[in-house]
Amino acid sequence: MIVLGIESTAHTFGVGIVDEEGNILADQRIQYRPKEGGIRPREAAQMMSERGAEVVKAALDEAGIGMEDIDAVAFSIGPGLGPCLRTGAIVARFLAKRFGKKLVGVNHCIAHIEIGKLVERLEDPLVVYLSGANTQIIALANGRYRIFGETLDIGLGNLLDSWGRAVGIPFPAGPKIEELARGGKKFIPLPYTVKGSDLAFSGLYTAAVRAVKKHSIEDVAYSLQEVAFSMVAEVAERALAHTEKKEVLLVGGVAANKRLQEIIRLMAEDHDATFHVVPMKYAADNGVMIAWTGVLMLKAGMETRLDEPINPKFRTDQVDVLWMK
Repeated sequence: MIVLGIESTAHTFGVGIVDEEGNILADQRIQYRPKEGGIRPREAAQMMSERGAEVVKAALDEAGIGMEDIDAVAFSIGPGLGPCLRTGAIVARFLAKRFGKKLVGVNHCIAHIEIGKLVERLEDPLVVYLSGANTQIIALANGRYRIFGETLDIGLGNLLDSWGRAVGIPFPAGPKIEELARGGKKFIPLPYTVKGSDLAFSGLYTAAVRAVKKHSIEDVAYSLQEVAFSMVAEVAERALAHTEKKEVLLVGGVAANKRLQEIIRLMAEDHDATFHVVPMKYAADNGVMIAWTGVLMLKAGMETRLDEPINPKFRTDQVDVLWMK
């Protein structure tokens, strides 16, 4: 079985091709970058509409195959930005109908988990999923990926990008903030908001924006990271103690941050769990993760109707994980 996967939840239009053994045959992607500010969904969708065909062709060329060799088309059905999701879904439906291929809609968040498990060769990890829009602590329980803690307002990546935008750092702000934080020498107290097994970042964002008026940007970046990452680690540790998983997997675009990796690794080791982080190539949104999750779903007999709508608010815990025993 060979599956072509299309990712289009936000700023990235990615096309990946994967076989049923998990061999990655192609990985092509383009990214929308706003001239200023954050993502403008309609502009991003327009870019995807204009250039999507060339990305599909590039992936097929990389794999050295044609659509006749593809068994199914997978696409990100949600969660994500409506205009972007619809664009990817239109491309996927066209390919499936035009070439007579099976179609499967993939939950974007679960795709991040499955690609991490594939490349790190994991069985049943506690997942710390941190991206622009999502901040979730996840573990498999009773046939679904259950959320053991999540943000109550904005995602961790959104926090970093929003603060970066407020202080003049272009999107994506994460790498620059990490660089600035390494030059920080003074810790500035900022709001630490953990509510049971959930957390919130809005207060931290507001305080960090105000702090730049009184302190160096390096010190604020350092303090912002330390507080935000410690909040995540507390919630993750509570979930790890409850689930007693022996593997911890860090996924999502924010997983690239080295300080974050260090904090989560120390937390995992304190509980005798091995720590793993998805390779940076697959931390950001990509079509490979959609294709691989499509393989798993199709092998479990899961398919999607051509007329099934996208779901911008599709939750991780709404999917029956039939491919896991």
